[in-house]
Amino acid sequence: MTQHMEASRRLPLNRDRVLLAAVALADEVGIEALSMRRLAQELGVVPMALYKHVANKEELLDGMVDTIVGEIDPPVPDAHWKSAVRLRVLSARRALLRHPWARPVVETRTNTTPAVLEYMETFVGMFLAGGFSADLTHHVMHAIGSRMWGFTQEVFDDSARQNGTEQPSLTVEARAAVARQMAESHPNLFQIAMAAAHDDESVVGHGCDDQFEFEFALDLLLDGFQGLHERNWTSVG
Repeated sequence: MTQHMEASRRLPLNRDRVLLAAVALADEVGIEALSMRRLAQELGVVPMALYKHVANKEELLDGMVDTIVGEIDPPVPDAHWKSAVRLRVLSARRALLRHPWARPVVETRTNTTPAVLEYMETFVGMFLAGGFSADLTHHVMHAIGSRMWGFTQEVFDDSARQNGTEQPSLTVEARAAVARQMAESHPNLFQIAMAAAHDDESVVGHGCDDQFEFEFALDLLLDGFQGLHERNWTSVG
């Protein structure tokens, strides 16, 4: 292993190698711990060597997003538009789940890089190839929003747990007490909370099945888009 690491460090430095190393380091230590100095140390170079390939930390993050986008499967040739979109979105979701730090980085990017533009171009192309009008596709893209990247902002926000600041687990007795209190104070929320399958590892809402909820909403959107398309919907009155 040591010989392999040493051999890797002797490879010529280039932009792709810098970005792949940055992604791997963020996977290991988290995005907050990623710095140019830490990355340089990982690559066995002085920090100034990195600036020949990325101008600053923001450009590094842009490039890391491009690397993640490169992991998303391309559109399936000759597939029905709905299948093509669904497969692509779920591929994007798998890519983000492999890199838990990627979502907040994607959300905070202000530069639209060529890789991101190309992804959006081909994403729009799946609807146009399916016979959607440019008008309907425009509104579809607004509706699908961040879901095209494999995530969405959920009504049951669990950002504290995602950021590693979740509160200690409650005892069974404490959970029961909370449930009783919620049933009395917020009966509607309690009713729907008790109606769904539970998944302790959810990042959507405590007890919700992440993947099921994501695919449920995605399929709901795709079915709605199909209905509008079949009715030749237009935003012009």
